[in-house]
Amino acid sequence: MTISLALYQPDIPQNAGTLIRLGACLDLQVHLIHPTGFLFTQKSFRRAGMDYLDQVDLLEHKSFDAFNAWRTDENKRLALLTTKSSIPHTQATFSTNDILMVGRESAGVPDDVAEIADLNLRIPMRQDTRSINVAIAASIVLSEALRQTNHWANLS
Repeated sequence: MTISLALYQPDIPQNAGTLIRLGACLDLQVHLIHPTGFLFTQKSFRRAGMDYLDQVDLLEHKSFDAFNAWRTDENKRLALLTTKSSIPHTQATFSTNDILMVGRESAGVPDDVAEIADLNLRIPMRQDTRSINVAIAASIVLSEALRQTNHWANLS
């Protein structure tokens, strides 16, 4: 068991594709929470050159409520990456039971979703900047989470 990645209603197919590829390469389960801001079908993604769909453990959820019900049943901790948090990701203690969730590129997640998260984290950055690309931000935090949970030792 290892940390999972959740994409909350992604807007940009290229970022979703990058994160799905990241999940495949790092052997992570990826949760795609609908609706997306683009047509998402496995057929359309394959046509766009996303051949990693066959190599990733991808679970699609029809809504956040459906995802959250699944997560609660599975007793998973939800760690949300958000610019609205005051807690740096470097102060978090991660476990293999965590799901790291990133929000929509255009708007993050609604407040009610952020309130449900067990942990809200941010990446420390200059105050005069708005945010880091969602795929890069997820990569930064996943790297620390995977280091803490010794996941890197499981990959060749």
